[in-house]
Amino acid sequence: MMANPVPPDAQAQVASLVFALILVDPVGRIVQANPAAEDLLGQSAARLVDRQFLSLIDIVDERVLDRFAEKDAAMTARGLPIRTVAGPKHVNLTMSPVGSHPGWRVVTLSDAGQADLDRAFENDLPAAPSVLAHEIKNPLAAIRGAGQLLYRRLPQADRSFARIIGEEVDRITRLVDRMQELGRSGSEPMEPVNLHATVRAALTLVRSADDEGVSYVEEFDPSLPPVWASPDALRQVLFNLLSNARDACRTVEGGGQVTVQTRFVSGHVMNLLRPGRSVRLPIELVIADNGPGIDPAIRDRVFEPFVTSKKGGQGLGLALVRKLVSDMDGRIAHERDDSADCTRFRINLAMASEKKA
Repeated sequence: MMANPVPPDAQAQVASLVFALILVDPVGRIVQANPAAEDLLGQSAARLVDRQFLSLIDIVDERVLDRFAEKDAAMTARGLPIRTVAGPKHVNLTMSPVGSHPGWRVVTLSDAGQADLDRAFENDLPAAPSVLAHEIKNPLAAIRGAGQLLYRRLPQADRSFARIIGEEVDRITRLVDRMQELGRSGSEPMEPVNLHATVRAALTLVRSADDEGVSYVEEFDPSLPPVWASPDALRQVLFNLLSNARDACRTVEGGGQVTVQTRFVSGHVMNLLRPGRSVRLPIELVIADNGPGIDPAIRDRVFEPFVTSKKGGQGLGLALVRKLVSDMDGRIAHERDDSADCTRFRINLAMASEKKA
């Protein structure tokens, strides 16, 4: 009979957590921080220890600050806006007092700005859209055919009404197609992809449209290796995000600007919340624009279907982007940096070399 294996000690367990865990002493100083905390806060544990927690994490919500001042109080805050040296973020925060040590607290932080890439999203969009799409498209085709017949038979003065029928049928068909894409459970084939070539291809498409008054800036790290992705899906993601960025800043006084940045983020890890799976996502791409930003009322729900502030928008573009990134085992997040008057969408992907190994 095999002896029971030795379980990992507490230190190993804390180090393996995918969310930030920070131990704070009674005077508010950081005593310990796990690797996920280093990643989230953008500093090494050596630089975090002995620093005041609130000097590293700028919290503007007075309710949270008041609760933090109560040294033996527990707290949970979701979607909390904070600012760190790594930039502005939205996080889920918990604070738990250590009963055996009065005044000591364990604080956890997890990124709430990212789109949740677990299967819960797929439960929001079950197989029903695919079934409905088939049932809706059949009568739409009949309506379109009837509209074309009317167009040919009506007097010239009345043909505009028949044309409207055709245009509206086409619009609804496109909407159904996008819903059908969201409902698909499978992912496209993956392969090594040159990220910069794909970005430039998407930029070419966006620039070919009406981009008057908008300039584009490329800040690429030329040393980046290929990413593991679906070429078509990645191109669609980039086209959607670049188009949104262009539309968001095209009316900015003095000129709109869209910046595309790529870089290697050492140690970036994301748990996909699927049993036994954890993926390193060190390749980061950021698309930023200097537009006014997303309406604060929907900022935390921009990746949900049918949520939009665009006039005439359908609210499916970012939902599709989230699904495509999820299918590539990636991560997408968005943030608003009011101090820099800029909105950023941040994508993290895996390296092809690791996926193929």
